[in-house]
Amino acid sequence: MTDNPDAMTIERTFDAPVDLVWRMWTDAEHFRGWYGPDGATIPVAELDVRVGGTRLVCMEVGTPQGSMRMWFAGEHREVVEPQRLVYTEAESDADGTQASPATVVTVELEDLGDRTRVVLTHAGVPADSPGAAGWRMALDKLAARVTAARPPGTGPRR
Repeated sequence: MTDNPDAMTIERTFDAPVDLVWRMWTDAEHFRGWYGPDGATIPVAELDVRVGGTRLVCMEVGTPQGSMRMWFAGEHREVVEPQRLVYTEAESDADGTQASPATVVTVELEDLGDRTRVVLTHAGVPADSPGAAGWRMALDKLAARVTAARPPGTGPRR
């Protein structure tokens, strides 16, 4: 865990099978498509998804002063496919050198048949912080992406 006792937890159920939701978290191309708050893009996502494997993610956002890039680096601590993913995350430079203390992200997936329950906990990010708001927006984008990626004829009827 991190020294910061603050943590946010979000529970969400997705209309997609657990294997698809797992791929959204662990396949760099999928991850780039949903990660980050509204308006953010992810030009770089390098995910070595194995215990001890590194992560390097670049988030680009527009500001009144122009485009701004933020880099995040970390390491995978637990990888239990397709049930649990735990990794550290810290602000970094483009080379992955950490510029802030690491926080810990835990993603737990529960197989509900053609649906998946996700419990996301980010230790070191308070529930009322901009980071927590960003996670809520990102999970909204994830919900849209899994719906679009779901094979035709699968999932709940609408």
